[in-house]
Amino acid sequence: MINDIKTDAQTRMGKSIDALKHELTRLRTGRASTALVDGIKVPAYGSEMPLNQVASVALGDSRSIIITPFDKSLVGPVEKAILASDIGITPTTAGTVIRLNMPPLTEERRRELAKHVSHEGENAKIAIRNVRRDAMQKVKDLLKDKQISEDEERRADDDIQKLTDRFVKDVDGVVKAKEDELMSM
Repeated sequence: MINDIKTDAQTRMGKSIDALKHELTRLRTGRASTALVDGIKVPAYGSEMPLNQVASVALGDSRSIIITPFDKSLVGPVEKAILASDIGITPTTAGTVIRLNMPPLTEERRRELAKHVSHEGENAKIAIRNVRRDAMQKVKDLLKDKQISEDEERRADDDIQKLTDRFVKDVDGVVKAKEDELMSM
């Protein structure tokens, strides 16, 4: 029972880290990344479709993304979808190829992004602490139902706290790496 609670907590804490990493990949730095356009939906064939299903998305170099629609008639809708998205980059169209050039970041913008990264890290830590609270509550419920002893409860609480500390440290590492990446460009 206690092992199941710990395993569940570890899985949920790992998912919090994965969600943080996913959120940070979508953050626009000075470097091009295809993850930047992952969330864009294009009106095509009578419905909203993800960009990667109507066009090939590739990196041209470290500062540009090249988008080539599979159907020539979708160049306009893809361009409009990019303009309507919140990525803040104006596409350049040359025939059937759409290019997104990443402008270099200003020092002020880097600091704003670093604050945003820290904020996302705090949100991940809050999620991890919530998982800890839930797991410790389940252990207390087992104690109240007399399914475990007080010693087992204390050991389980210590193990859950160590797990929490490890995942919080992982969040700090992910946030620090992203901030270093932002500030080094």
